[in-house]
Amino acid sequence: MPALPSPLLPGFHPDPTAVLVDGLYYVVTSTFEYLPGLPIYRSHDLVTWEQIGNVATRPEQLGIEQAASGLGVWAPTLRHHDGRFHLIVIITGSPRGCVVFTAENPAGPWDDGITINGIEGIDPDLAWDDDGQAYVTYSGFVATGPDAGTHHGIQQVRVDLTAGKALEAPRSLWSGTGRQFPEAPHVFRRGEHWYLLIAEGGTERGHAVSIARGPAITGPFEGAPANPILTASGQASRIQCTGHADLVAGPDGGDDVLILLGVRTLGRTAAFSPLGRETFATTVTWQDGWPRPQPLPTVPRTGLFEETFDFAGPAALDDPGWLAIGRAPAQVASLTETPGRLTLHGVAGGMRAFRPSFIGRRQRHLTSTFTATIDASGGAGGLACRYDENIHLSLEARGTTVTATAKLADLEQNWTVQIPAGEVELRIETRLPEPGRNTANDGADRIRLIAAGVCLVELDGRYWSCETAASFTGRVTGVFAAEGTVTVSRFGYYGQEI
Repeated sequence: MPALPSPLLPGFHPDPTAVLVDGLYYVVTSTFEYLPGLPIYRSHDLVTWEQIGNVATRPEQLGIEQAASGLGVWAPTLRHHDGRFHLIVIITGSPRGCVVFTAENPAGPWDDGITINGIEGIDPDLAWDDDGQAYVTYSGFVATGPDAGTHHGIQQVRVDLTAGKALEAPRSLWSGTGRQFPEAPHVFRRGEHWYLLIAEGGTERGHAVSIARGPAITGPFEGAPANPILTASGQASRIQCTGHADLVAGPDGGDDVLILLGVRTLGRTAAFSPLGRETFATTVTWQDGWPRPQPLPTVPRTGLFEETFDFAGPAALDDPGWLAIGRAPAQVASLTETPGRLTLHGVAGGMRAFRPSFIGRRQRHLTSTFTATIDASGGAGGLACRYDENIHLSLEARGTTVTATAKLADLEQNWTVQIPAGEVELRIETRLPEPGRNTANDGADRIRLIAAGVCLVELDGRYWSCETAASFTGRVTGVFAAEGTVTVSRFGYYGQEI
């Protein structure tokens, strides 16, 4: 097997689920309040990946128009059964609840999905027993409503996927070694045993992977003697928060592969991870009927990445990597109002709005540059890096003034520069700190906000990391409108791993 890249999918790609079909690997990750939802990636070797689409491209598939930041699309499971791909997910903060989407082609189109009534929790898994009966196994964590925060451990129900209902009351399964938040269950058969793979310890520094086995899909399950079988807790690794794993067979009959989430940390104390939760992978050997994951590879991807959008034609928004908040990108931005330009109309509050007029792309490299050429003569808007409506950075053009804003919850600071009338190029750059130069900045990158070639401010990136933002997502950078009409003639992204 070729060396696995670390990370497998860089940037905001948490809660991965994977399946191997006809020699091709497919991975889907969580998207929370963003649309399109549930990006799907394909690879033939687990090294080179291509985003071939998104499961949820239409707002009605998810119903997250009013879902708060951090809610929405959590922790799916992707499986293939009877010639069709199945994607099950519980959509928090949405009336849709637990939904199963299906498609013949994983690139889409996917159907509108069917809600499975009788399931309350998160992180659902879908599996079939030897007789073809479907079971949903899930974490009995109540995310919303009057009982929010209640946890009932790992639960399972037999379901009718056609009728959309549970066929029995939930049963409790093995819920781990006693660490908090047992979640992310996956049930699978290998040889004579059924296995129950879970995460526990919470999705932060205590995150871990544990496993149990039993004689049937319904158990009873007995935990592995070496649990947790994988964790970074208490270790010096730069990759932390490892957990929420799925298991697939390796290519060409090689070792199995565990695909999981983790974060890349910076600094002497490995305290901050600017890009949030990403997707990693490691090989697995088996001993006495138990999986033994190997240490995660720590050699990062190398090389340069560059993409440019000039909005010359209607296909510019067809790229599956665009994201908007609670709405589809085509509902936020238009390519037809102004030929050769992307047009956005302002929403009061700008980036502070619950549903801002914003479309962006994931930051995937620790060293990166986003650029946008903006004409805000008919309004106000610009370029922004977002964690949520309370934690973001922006460059906003208004007339002949560009204002840089750093917002961190209730704290906000602004810097301004005067520019000529007309178009302006705005840039948000991230760089690793120079070794030994700034010992106070322990564990962060540096973020520079630049307008018309002038750096308005350089900021300490630890305050826009997933630890400070308390966010399940990651940095998403893109263009926005806060008032009137704003047009964009060019948008670019440059990334480098060094």
